[in-house]
Amino acid sequence: MSASTAPDAAPEAAAPSEPDPTGAPLPVETGTTPAVAKTRHPWRWVVSVVALILLAQFAHGLATNPGWDWPTFAQYITAKSVLSALRVTLELTVWGTALGFLLGTALAVARLSNNPVLRVISWVYIWAFRSIPLIVQLLFWFNIAYLYQTLSVGVPFGPALFTFEVNGVISGFTAAVIGLALHQAAYSAEIIRAGFISVDAGQLEAAAALGIPRLRQFRTVVAPQAMRSILPNATNEVISLFKGTSIVSVMAIAELFYQVQVIYGRNGRVVPLLMVATVWYIVLTTVLSVAQYYIERHYAKGAHRTPPPTPLQRAWRTLREVAAEAGPAAPRGATR
Repeated sequence: MSASTAPDAAPEAAAPSEPDPTGAPLPVETGTTPAVAKTRHPWRWVVSVVALILLAQFAHGLATNPGWDWPTFAQYITAKSVLSALRVTLELTVWGTALGFLLGTALAVARLSNNPVLRVISWVYIWAFRSIPLIVQLLFWFNIAYLYQTLSVGVPFGPALFTFEVNGVISGFTAAVIGLALHQAAYSAEIIRAGFISVDAGQLEAAAALGIPRLRQFRTVVAPQAMRSILPNATNEVISLFKGTSIVSVMAIAELFYQVQVIYGRNGRVVPLLMVATVWYIVLTTVLSVAQYYIERHYAKGAHRTPPPTPLQRAWRTLREVAAEAGPAAPRGATR
């Protein structure tokens, strides 16, 4: 006997639609998912309307309140003395950031080293400079000549090769750069150390097993991943340093805030001159924030297969979608 199996039953065909009394066939039910009703959020709209009203009132006050004195603001926002002081502020920021993060990197490496002497020295430095207020450090370096009238370079505990006067070398600007850089180094060292230890140790072990040299391990494995953790905090420190340069006004250095103080001390226009400094701080902080976004996007390549679009790319994509939905206007007299 030979066993035979019955053929598989064919899938049940959809029943033909019966015509309605007018003779048109009825639509066949396809089992589509019913539409989900959207949740209403009335309080969200109420809060949005209140926020827009308050914002409009604030903008109206800015435009109509004579106390803001916008003509004086327009007169000094691009004044030569203000732009010169802004350049000094930028120079202090650049030098303080460059030297601070360079020294901070060395301190971070020392804290992570196997040398106990370097670890202790690095820890003491960070502890000391984070404990002393910045204004105290600046005033100390500004008055360093009270302690050391001359400095010499030579053999330790031996003869000096050459000697120079402190007042002739360390000017007010130099003292400000030294104070800002040493202060910044203590904070940047902890930021960089946190970025280094955020990298999984297993990746370094895998790189060592592949025979990759240590310098190349740092450059291609550690640094790109650590930068994703370092950049947000490092940018915060740079922005804080940029705004913190206003504290060097106690040293009579003609940076932005000091120059604004000098001008409103002469003409008595305090509010518009403070707005001049505020607007320049906002503009340059915005530039730093935009630079941070693009640098973070560059280092996100290792974490995302496709980097997220930039705001400009998103805007163009939205405009293209709106244009595609609108489409060309149908010609008159066109029939379907």
